[in-house]
Amino acid sequence: MKSRTNVTSSLRQASAALTRAAGNPATPLCHNAAAPGMRPLTAAAQSHRRHLHVQPPRRSGAPSNPAMSFPCVDALESRSATLRQQAAAASASQTRTDSTSSGPEPSYTVGATQIFHSNNPLLLDHGGRLVEFDIAYETWGEMNADRTNVILLHTGLSASSHAHSTAANPQPGWWEKFIGPGLALDTNKYFVICTNVIGGCYGSTGPSSIDPSDGKRYATRFPLLTITDMVRAQFRLLDHLGVEKLHASVGSSMGGMQSLAAAVAFPERVGRIVSISACARSHPYSIAMRYVQRKAILNDPNWNRGYYYGQIPPHVGMKLAREIATITYRSGPEWEQRFGRRRADKDKPPALCPDFLVETYLDHAGEKFCLTYDPNSLIYVSKAMDLFDLGRENQVAIRAKRAEREKALREGGGQGGYQQDVCSLTLPDTPYEEQSEHHEEFERDGLGFGGSSVGSGGSNYSGPGQKPPADLVAGLSVLWDHPVLVMGVASDILFPAWQQREIAEALRMTGNRNVAHYELSEEQSLFGHDTFLLDVKNVGGMVRNFLG
Repeated sequence: MKSRTNVTSSLRQASAALTRAAGNPATPLCHNAAAPGMRPLTAAAQSHRRHLHVQPPRRSGAPSNPAMSFPCVDALESRSATLRQQAAAASASQTRTDSTSSGPEPSYTVGATQIFHSNNPLLLDHGGRLVEFDIAYETWGEMNADRTNVILLHTGLSASSHAHSTAANPQPGWWEKFIGPGLALDTNKYFVICTNVIGGCYGSTGPSSIDPSDGKRYATRFPLLTITDMVRAQFRLLDHLGVEKLHASVGSSMGGMQSLAAAVAFPERVGRIVSISACARSHPYSIAMRYVQRKAILNDPNWNRGYYYGQIPPHVGMKLAREIATITYRSGPEWEQRFGRRRADKDKPPALCPDFLVETYLDHAGEKFCLTYDPNSLIYVSKAMDLFDLGRENQVAIRAKRAEREKALREGGGQGGYQQDVCSLTLPDTPYEEQSEHHEEFERDGLGFGGSSVGSGGSNYSGPGQKPPADLVAGLSVLWDHPVLVMGVASDILFPAWQQREIAEALRMTGNRNVAHYELSEEQSLFGHDTFLLDVKNVGGMVRNFLG
């Protein structure tokens, strides 16, 4: 108690001293009086101490350091200026200017394709409809007399129908080494069809297309899509070609989603299924990565809520979106071997623009892509991937909504019950909050910090070492007798290998005994998600053997 009294007394004395000093400018707050038992400072020491604490400014008129240069930013600004000039020139040559005017944005074509045009409206899963639409497609091989040797090849997010070179377009395709005589898709045996999905920009109807109802580009008046919508449009093409049943539905990445979706939607019209580096329902990590890509585009001022046609396209946002995507397409181990910590020029000082080799690689990937794919298409198609879920509950709900709108359309209900807000990308009414019951379950199951698994914490979580949820098994039950090849890659971070294990296990739980599942180890492939584009030996060999 005595010690506490002494401390209180000392504080009071110090406070009083500060008050007196504040009221008397002549009294320094930090004076040079020596404490008891200490010798006072000499005049020289006091002068040196003052100079340490009070350094007079030295203004020479020049900055302390030179300003840094940003050639990467200069390049973006230069491209914007060029696009602005092109837009002005195009506008001046037009007798009228509206959303259909030609401008600096590219035509997004990749060469000659065949076009299927449907005048039969397509009612979409989330409320919108296409009163008519085009499907761009290319083919290889010959269809046999009874049309039973047809393979439908599905594409990834941003790919065109040009999977292989053709006489009309001799440029190599994105699966050039997998299609041809004796290859994975053997054109001596099979007739291969590849389409550009609806929502895309390589000939099929998408946001950059003209809305036949008013003659203007759809832009963001284009309705939201699902993977199943894309598949239903593809089967209109098959109807047109007289193909009743596919020998196989084949795809990788988003194409692997479509491959499964095609068989679930039309089980009697699909013989075999090949799904590579895909999933049966989108999971949080891939959703998050696609979300930030869309955010990069939406936050580019030139996006203009999707109405940039005839103006400067959001090339800066597109470049960043592609750089983010490229990080998810390849693997860390590959980059460690390929780039390490090497810089582009070790003899130059570090820079804030691309400096390390891995940075220059990402910059180059974004640069190649930013004007070759429609930003609105990326937004719509990537959102369709996020919405993908082959669980029974989702399928039943979507079919019921579509049937309701079809009924309303038949009864003269305008746009089939479609409401604009149904297709809007809106924020929830209340912000996200951690649900206590989910948090407790998360910790109880050992999935929290320090746990051995990663997941959402909800009761429907299916991850490494866990069984697929009953809802997914029920959703895939129509495939109980289909031969299925499922392939995954251990180094894939966008569609981790456990997601392909989930597909295979869910199919086996339906009673399917014709499921072949292969997983390439990191020793077999370091290329991550892009393995399906590069590994002709393993991926191509397994596909060829499975198809027979």
